[in-house]
Amino acid sequence: MTTDYEIFELGDLALQRGATLRNARLAYKTFGTLNAAKDNAIVYPTWYSGQHYDNEWLVGRGMALDPDKYFIIIPNMFGNGLSSSPSNTPEPYNAARFPKVTACDNVRAQHRLVTEHFGIEHLRLVTGWSMGGLQTFHWGALYPDMMDLLAPFCGSAKCSRHNFVFLEGVKAALTADDAFRDGWYVDKPHKGLRAAARVYAGWGFSQAFYREELDIKALGYSSLEDFLAFWEGFFLDRDPNNLLAMLWTWQNGDISANELYNGDYKAALGAIKAKTYVMPGQTDLYFPPEDSRNEVASMPNASFVQIPSIWGHFAGGPGTNPVDIKFLDDKLKELLAS
Repeated sequence: MTTDYEIFELGDLALQRGATLRNARLAYKTFGTLNAAKDNAIVYPTWYSGQHYDNEWLVGRGMALDPDKYFIIIPNMFGNGLSSSPSNTPEPYNAARFPKVTACDNVRAQHRLVTEHFGIEHLRLVTGWSMGGLQTFHWGALYPDMMDLLAPFCGSAKCSRHNFVFLEGVKAALTADDAFRDGWYVDKPHKGLRAAARVYAGWGFSQAFYREELDIKALGYSSLEDFLAFWEGFFLDRDPNNLLAMLWTWQNGDISANELYNGDYKAALGAIKAKTYVMPGQTDLYFPPEDSRNEVASMPNASFVQIPSIWGHFAGGPGTNPVDIKFLDDKLKELLAS
């Protein structure tokens, strides 16, 4: 089977929570060409359950992330099935025993890819949607001198308590299936995956999205039930242990949870030097705009740029609504031109 991505071998990777991920592998794809000065690189991490393919809608000629101008690196998050994950890691850290991986672990591994493999010392931009936004914030706090620009969209620098509770619902639905067997399933726990999908569907889009029946009028589904069945298909395609591994990473996301900041969240935000557009979706139920305002208030060089949309969390991706895509792309062009 041919693949369109490459693997960076990390060797034995010591993780924040004490485990060592042996023979750790970071899958990535690049677009464009790194220039001689090595100053045209953009890092664009993946999101919850997404793989690099799912980021490609924001890359293209004439767009902000233009491969004719920039060298764009899309690193796959640990747990997404391509980089080291429960589904592809050998014993003893296989399946339900896959170690706890933080966003900090992810970004430190990505930093090694950028610096050791490509020899890049400075980045033009780091950007990402959702959990990609979480990683974007981590890049800014962990390596504040390394990039000119940051643009996290529909994401946060720390998982909020409300966001944590929402994810508990997804987790509970998935693991309640008898077939799950504490992660040692023989047959896919399809009941749990379908239930988790229906929990997720209520949060991914806003109340206004459903009120306006955009699932039917804009996305072309024949009924609300047809749309919910689409969500089931989205989740049924995923490995349950992979989903849970990334969910843990999400719930424990916090740019200050490391030895640099020792839990001082405002200090971590204040350390971010890059010019930043923090771009929440106006109706995002995961990462509401007021959380983004609070982040911007502690950042020295950040602007609050709200995406005016009723598409909820999906105002930021993955390429769902053309109006939102244009708004986001225009703002990224504006930031890159500054």
